[in-house]
Amino acid sequence: MGALHNGHLQLVATAAQKSDSVIVSIFVNPAQFAPHEDLDKYPRTLEKDIEKLERIQIASSSQSAIPIAVFAPSVAEMYPRGISTHRGQQKGTFVEVLGLSEMLEGGTRPHFFRGVATVVSKLFHIVMPDYAVFGQKDIQQCCVLRAMVQDLHFSLELVVAPTERDRDGLALSSRNVYLTQEQRNQAPAFYRGMCRARDLYQSGTTDREELLAVVRDEAKKGALDIEYISLSSPDTLEEVDKVSSESGAILSGAWRMGSTRLIDNMLLGFAF
Repeated sequence: MGALHNGHLQLVATAAQKSDSVIVSIFVNPAQFAPHEDLDKYPRTLEKDIEKLERIQIASSSQSAIPIAVFAPSVAEMYPRGISTHRGQQKGTFVEVLGLSEMLEGGTRPHFFRGVATVVSKLFHIVMPDYAVFGQKDIQQCCVLRAMVQDLHFSLELVVAPTERDRDGLALSSRNVYLTQEQRNQAPAFYRGMCRARDLYQSGTTDREELLAVVRDEAKKGALDIEYISLSSPDTLEEVDKVSSESGAILSGAWRMGSTRLIDNMLLGFAF
């Protein structure tokens, strides 16, 4: 979607370790927006994004520079029949991963993962990559796309890179710039709660309520306006009563700080 930060640039670095060339897709996807979400206000910083990518190439020029290409299509190219943010008015072909898209984030943004799956499937068909790198921060997106790759038999490997964080643990996000200084100081409380839950899990605790309780405790200390805290199955995203010894679980949540909505997650007992 653009507005690249160091988390995005780390995805590029991960891709460069897997391949001898990298294509970075930058596209503000209208299908991911609902009518009440202001598509027009989403930041579009293509020139600055390209400058950041050029600096990556310059930084690696002392070794063997990895070619980086930018794929920045127009809306007309990606949606030749047009696209509306009103789902009932949309025409054309769409991809929807049923059973996963409705969970967690899908509860408040039912349109979102349909838009993601559709545009990413188009991207895969156009670019035909060997590897596709996504960030763990958007864990539900990773789960949805993993299922789509399996179901539609895409010949590629989906790579999930760890979440990039600031020194205090806050996950890097384009939305962090909207936080006041006080909100920015409070925001890492959710990560601290997840770390406490991880430590409990590693000491032998698998019970849902015990793990979520410590996250809630830290969130309360940070005065976070919690939207949800989840312990879910990596396969179905359904809520679980305990962390499975076989498949593990995803600890995740969303919260608001003023008008800014943040998300984060931690993997317990498994890795992508």
